[in-house]
Amino acid sequence: MTQVISSPAQTGTPIAAPVAPGKPRPKASLFSTIGQDAPAGLVVFLVALPLCLGISLASGAPLLAGVIAGIVGGLVVSLLSGSAVSVSGPAAGLTVVVLSAISSLGSWPAVLAATAVAGVIQMGLGLARAGIIALYFPAAVIRGMLAAIGIILILKQIPHFLGADTDYFEDMDFLQFNGQNTFSAIAAAARALSAGSVLVGVASLALLLLWNTAPIRRQSWSRLVPGALVAVVVAVGLNQLLKTIAPDWQVLPKHLVKLPVLSSLGQLAGEMILPDFSALRNPATYGVAFTIAIVASLETLLSVEAVDNLDPQKRHTPTNRELLAQGAGNLVSGLLGGLPLTAVIVRSSANVAAGAQSKISAFIHGLLLLTSLLFLGAVLNMIPLSALAAVLLLVGFKLTSPALYRKQWQLGREQFIPFIITIVAVLFTDLLKGVSIGLALGFFFILRDNAKAGSYLRRDEAADTAEGEDGRQLHLRLPEHVSFLNKASIVTTLEQLPANSRVILDGTRSDVIDHDVLEAIEAFRQAAPARGIELETRGIRQVALGTH
Repeated sequence: MTQVISSPAQTGTPIAAPVAPGKPRPKASLFSTIGQDAPAGLVVFLVALPLCLGISLASGAPLLAGVIAGIVGGLVVSLLSGSAVSVSGPAAGLTVVVLSAISSLGSWPAVLAATAVAGVIQMGLGLARAGIIALYFPAAVIRGMLAAIGIILILKQIPHFLGADTDYFEDMDFLQFNGQNTFSAIAAAARALSAGSVLVGVASLALLLLWNTAPIRRQSWSRLVPGALVAVVVAVGLNQLLKTIAPDWQVLPKHLVKLPVLSSLGQLAGEMILPDFSALRNPATYGVAFTIAIVASLETLLSVEAVDNLDPQKRHTPTNRELLAQGAGNLVSGLLGGLPLTAVIVRSSANVAAGAQSKISAFIHGLLLLTSLLFLGAVLNMIPLSALAAVLLLVGFKLTSPALYRKQWQLGREQFIPFIITIVAVLFTDLLKGVSIGLALGFFFILRDNAKAGSYLRRDEAADTAEGEDGRQLHLRLPEHVSFLNKASIVTTLEQLPANSRVILDGTRSDVIDHDVLEAIEAFRQAAPARGIELETRGIRQVALGTH
């Protein structure tokens, strides 16, 4: 039995309870968590449906294109991805790219050809191991991005909640396509609210809050029936009641889900628009494809890093495999007439919040999207958007909870300032611009303090010999100054450690160990017993890992 300790100079007390090595735990069956994944997949489906339709509308593409992309994200990408809880589908960050591409290439089928080529480029990036850049995103910036998305979700859903929305359902930009901004849209909605939508929204939100109370959560049946489903069913019933007893209060059709109504696979095939491969003779097609590939890859890497941060089990997504999966998804989506897709934070956050345990939940959400397209269009078109807005309001609050701000404040100025700046930048620009500003500030702090820092993990063979071990022991010594720039090499080294080995991770010679690196080491410490690795840390303080 090995005890994980810290240097007395740093804390003066032990940092963790003893960790026994033991044998690797057997892998769980693929469907062993179906009881949690099925309800989570249903919640993600309810959230994803209006998002897919809204992004289609904003992109200038056929409504069916967004649903096809969502289906491909669920049925194809989830199977190829190494992420347990991320969800893929059409993303708001690509709406401007697609809208511009339709104009520059002249037709939607030409954009589909570019999307297929973008998928091939992404697969090339995965094979070239470009996913390594995800390890260089500072934790403060990722958390700032998540908190900002939480705020944006709350602000953007208020007009839908009030029944006076003019913006599409997943717009994340401060400046909207209709000429308004986030705050002016809320003011306009407050002046033109719909009493029926407000009533349905309040009832849905009250039910969701009730479902999250301790007395309800203690009931075994509550884990099998998602609160979001209950809220949506009640919302539909309430609106039908208003239609009968108070027609002036009913939610108007323009504030309901608008899914294309199809009755068979043949009709679906007839509605699908296929790519125009003659566009490949146009050099501009490849420029559009490259733009889609780069933007989609960056959004994907940001999303999976953020979702890994939210995952209660702290599982690590293999980013190169993720790029391969997303590339395959975009290739298939383009060939079938769908929008470009990425790993998306809003749906993934809803998935984690709903208790998903494995990729089965994302697959189920894709299966439900396909089923709804074929058989449930008329029923789903009765769902008020204000009920779905209530679901997203709670998701947004969980992403930007007060506890997250307290935690970042306690970590010090170098963590808190990039965190807050990222929030403000994402809130008033868009996702990629805001994160870029946060990254620039984060790099400023790191480069200022760590200009002469070492950047790798060294194996100390002399120490191994002195320990008198039989070759099973590895003594790894951290350099004098460890910044998040060291994170990639440290994580890679730890992932490559042989199973059933004894490892001493020595930070006694390190003056500074960045918080990002400490989190990576702690995540490895928690996962090490599953590989039979016996880990001892020296001079390395433990950090708490948890969801927000």
